[in-house]
Amino acid sequence: MIFEFRKRIYGFECDVYGHLNNANYLQILESARAEAMIGMGMSVSRMRELNLQVFIRSFELHYLKAIELEEIITVKSCFDEMNRLKGHWTQRIYNQAGELCFEARMIGVFASRGKAQRLPMEVFELFYNFREEIPGAALS
Repeated sequence: MIFEFRKRIYGFECDVYGHLNNANYLQILESARAEAMIGMGMSVSRMRELNLQVFIRSFELHYLKAIELEEIITVKSCFDEMNRLKGHWTQRIYNQAGELCFEARMIGVFASRGKAQRLPMEVFELFYNFREEIPGAALS
């Protein structure tokens, strides 16, 4: 399933040129992933109840087009690959004209009590059922 998160870009998030500051992209991606997890019924608080964590192992980022002050963006997020030990998220940010502005690929490792651990089968199946690929551009 592809999850969509919309947000307006405010002045405090921009650099001196009026573009979204590169430091803020990761915060926006994190917000979009948190909302997607809530949509899956596996919020951060629910994962804490189950003593589960996701530790980010790596990010691959591609800045394609500047995002301007007061732009309303749409972040499309999905799991596109996963197993019981790690999950791959693809996230793309589009401007209000529908143009692709940014792509990211995140690899997260599942853990319990601070150590890498395979997901319990019922949690894995929940996540696995939400797997999908965002059509269109691919990370290159």
